[in-house]
Amino acid sequence: MSAWRYFSNMSTFQFPGQTGFYKGKVRDVYTIQNEWLVMVASDRISAFDVILPRPIPFKGQVLNQIAAHMLRGTSDICPNWLADVPAPSVSIGRKCTPFRIEMVVRNNLVGHAWRTYSSGKRVLCGASMPDGLKENDFFPTPIITPSTKADAGHDEDITPEEIIDRGLATAEEWEILTRYTFALFERGRSIALKQGLILADTKYEFGRIGDIIYLMDEIHTPDSSRYFHAEGFEDRQLSGERQKQLSKEFVREWLISNGFMGKEGQIVPAMSDEWIRTISNRYIELYEKVIGQPFRPETLPEQEIYDRVVASLVKLNA
Repeated sequence: MSAWRYFSNMSTFQFPGQTGFYKGKVRDVYTIQNEWLVMVASDRISAFDVILPRPIPFKGQVLNQIAAHMLRGTSDICPNWLADVPAPSVSIGRKCTPFRIEMVVRNNLVGHAWRTYSSGKRVLCGASMPDGLKENDFFPTPIITPSTKADAGHDEDITPEEIIDRGLATAEEWEILTRYTFALFERGRSIALKQGLILADTKYEFGRIGDIIYLMDEIHTPDSSRYFHAEGFEDRQLSGERQKQLSKEFVREWLISNGFMGKEGQIVPAMSDEWIRTISNRYIELYEKVIGQPFRPETLPEQEIYDRVVASLVKLNA
């Protein structure tokens, strides 16, 4: 019998010992014996909480390999969930009980922070933002602006006090999460600077196994982070030019220019073959700039992916 079936043009595997399956916007997550997670990074791409109609070749491999590189490069800071990367788009790691918090850390006044600031507010998620800043300026020191997943809809801003009051983390856990977040960000910022980049903002997610807190999910990828080009940054700030950045923001900008922001009644614009190739090439460029190594695209038969995952699980359970 086949090891997989097709679903929405993507493969759904059935692994030995599988006890759960979740299809996210861009990743398929398999629970094995309630102990391990097999995360398959698909080539699906989302924006404005909508999955776009066409996959982006090699996007899954790009994000999975950047995340694995960064998790390995920060494993001395705190425990993380990653145990093995058996295939280019597949990671296997420990199943944690997640904190319902995203630890968003900001080095620069950009995105949601800038929108809040430009509206006249100077406090975001309990963090103070000084007067006199322009869009993309550095904060005096990085700030944490946490968010929490709503029961339905978008993420919600939340303060540290609310996190503790709602029981999303204890005061002691919050202190550990904060310490880990700043240390991880400092490492990410250092890695970026070596590549001529500025890590403007990013997010981290954590979970527990027993009393131990683990770093989860992907980190420092272009889907979870915003990078600026360091060369010429100050000159562009002084002249009021837009900053050159590495993220998937260019996809959002294309959608907006074509009349789509994920609102009711709006239709996702058609994505031409040329535009698909452009997005794919941009993701590969992101990989090479962030990692500093040539990208080696690898397409494996699905049976080989399945066999590699099974062999890895056998080794992890030995």
